Amino acid sequence: MSETNQPMSPLLNREKRRKKMLIALAGSVCITALCFAANWFLFCSKFVSTDNAYTAVEIAQVTSSVGGIISDVLVTDTQTVKKGDVLVRIDQTDTRLALAQAEADLGRALRRVKGFVANDSSLSAQIVAREADQQRSAAQQNSAEADFERAKIDLKRREALSVSGSVSGDELTRAQNAFAAAKANLAASRAGAAQAKANRNTALGVREANAALIANTTVDGNPEVALARARRDQAAVDLERTVVRAPVDGIVAKRQVQLGQRVQVGIPLLAIVPVQEMHVDANFKEVQLEKVRVGQPATLHADIYGTSVTYHGAVEGFSGGSGAAFSAIPAQNATGNWIKVVQRLPVRIKLDPAELKKNPLKVGLSMNVKIDTRGRN
Repeated sequence: MSETNQPMSPLLNREKRRKKMLIALAGSVCITALCFAANWFLFCSKFVSTDNAYTAVEIAQVTSSVGGIISDVLVTDTQTVKKGDVLVRIDQTDTRLALAQAEADLGRALRRVKGFVANDSSLSAQIVAREADQQRSAAQQNSAEADFERAKIDLKRREALSVSGSVSGDELTRAQNAFAAAKANLAASRAGAAQAKANRNTALGVREANAALIANTTVDGNPEVALARARRDQAAVDLERTVVRAPVDGIVAKRQVQLGQRVQVGIPLLAIVPVQEMHVDANFKEVQLEKVRVGQPATLHADIYGTSVTYHGAVEGFSGGSGAAFSAIPAQNATGNWIKVVQRLPVRIKLDPAELKKNPLKVGLSMNVKIDTRGRN
């Protein structure tokens, strides 16, 4: 037989099979790489994710608005409360006494202002009486001045006639006494007129001072009454504030208040965590945020539930600075040797309330966040 018709050797067959397998493997690798690349550019590159994310909420701090002794504590840590539920009661003895005093002060102020109004008519009548006294004093002064002039003329006549002996010494003496009496009466009438004028001016001043207290206002609108009423209202508010109520729905946490404790205004009593308003702070690297915008959808998983529970949310906003910028000791990159570190920026993710109600979360739990950057670009 010729060499061309001889069968191939086993070694040559294995070599050909090996080449075919390598070509097939290379083709598979290329196809897989192309699939991965296509998947990345068409789908995966549109998402950014991080596991550096934690649940957070705006915690409501409950503080004391009035001072006093705690008489009742009606809640404990981990207890669920509704808005308006009574949490703590403060002894009301002092606030009740303060309210009674404020009400008494209001009543006294009302009576005093009513007295001012009543005095206005009385003072007006006094002014009329003082004006009459002034007119009477003026008439008396005119009469005294006329008597004085007549006595003065009579005295001069008697003195002229006494030289010739036509008037006796006794008559001259009577004329001199009448002149002195008229002079004294004139001085007294002048003093009386001055006093009457001063009394009238005093009455006018008193009436003006009284009128200033009630001018352009009513009894209820008088500033003195308004001040007393405001103090009464403040005392009533303080009495109401001895019953401390829940400002929001949530779970009681960090209860510090104890029965019998004396508290001052502004002392923290406890905190309420509104778990139904939970959100997530996702700390993305700055290089991941190029396409992230407010309103883009996000999917989340909590470590407490694993991948069996998926939450849906949306980007609500971005922090005003990175975590390093708000740290207690910010980095001083302008001094010494410097190594660039990629910063993280907190991104707030709003969660679906219905999903939160079905699967509640607590503050500080770890989350995995994935944002779809295709939405609202």
